[in-house]
Amino acid sequence: MAEILREIGMIARALDSISNIEFKEYDLTKGQYLYLVRICENPGIIQEKLAEMIKVDRTTAARAIKKLEENNFIQKTADADNRKIKRLLPTEKGEYIYPMIKKENDYSNQVALKGLTEKEAEKLVYLLEKVRKNIEVDWEFVKKGNKRQY
Repeated sequence: MAEILREIGMIARALDSISNIEFKEYDLTKGQYLYLVRICENPGIIQEKLAEMIKVDRTTAARAIKKLEENNFIQKTADADNRKIKRLLPTEKGEYIYPMIKKENDYSNQVALKGLTEKEAEKLVYLLEKVRKNIEVDWEFVKKGNKRQY
């Protein structure tokens, strides 16, 4: 069987390492840029939805969000209808950094797809989305405290 998960893991770790190094000058480390991008693209998102979107547990998300808030990249605001719900919004500083993160992402995509035809790139995206959806089923299952049977 093909070792696709090893390849995906190596790609993800290499890109994460590059981003952590390149964004260090902006005080964005340990994948915080992922959270900032999602908040900029979904202003007003709640922490639980953000964690689900990035596929991390709530504690990991809470740590990253706290750091982003401490470094003035985002702010929490109370929901208009339910004051207990905190909505996440980018600050001016966060909005300023967002285009640079997006530019890095676009460049990394371009590098990753170098040598592939447009049809191959589309097929790759289609197949990876299919793989992600398969994994999401187990992720949801395990997240709820269940154990997979292998």
